[in-house]
Amino acid sequence: MTQIPRSALVLGLSGLIPFLWGAVTLVSDGAALWGQQTLGPRFIGPHISLAYGTIILSFMSGVLWGFATRAEGRRAAMGYALSVVPALWAFFFVGGGAASSAIFLIVGFTGLLVLDWVFWKQGLAPWWWMQLRILLTGIVAILLLFVIYA
Repeated sequence: MTQIPRSALVLGLSGLIPFLWGAVTLVSDGAALWGQQTLGPRFIGPHISLAYGTIILSFMSGVLWGFATRAEGRRAAMGYALSVVPALWAFFFVGGGAASSAIFLIVGFTGLLVLDWVFWKQGLAPWWWMQLRILLTGIVAILLLFVIYA
């Protein structure tokens, strides 16, 4: 991880906080109670994990769109088309229930990792991109498992 720019690593890891908090409130009654009383029910358990996961999956579509701007011609057109897939995935598949939504988010983030690799392999993403994305995707998937099994 020493090759990932420090700011990108710190901000990427910071972006895991809502997923981590959601998992903590699923396994700790005390944390869930405090969170519900202090932050409200939207910000605990599966609610925060699934809402934030949907937001981040959609956000990553924008990141891929940005990478596509570095290409030209057909490659750019394909990049733009692929970049909307994560947001559409979240829109169409997340929301049918906590466990199924978590499963669809895990699949969505895994598919996003494949798209990250495609953009990276074409030289459109930074050289350190896959190191960061593999780390973050793995942690997100593990934390979303708490929604399914906790």
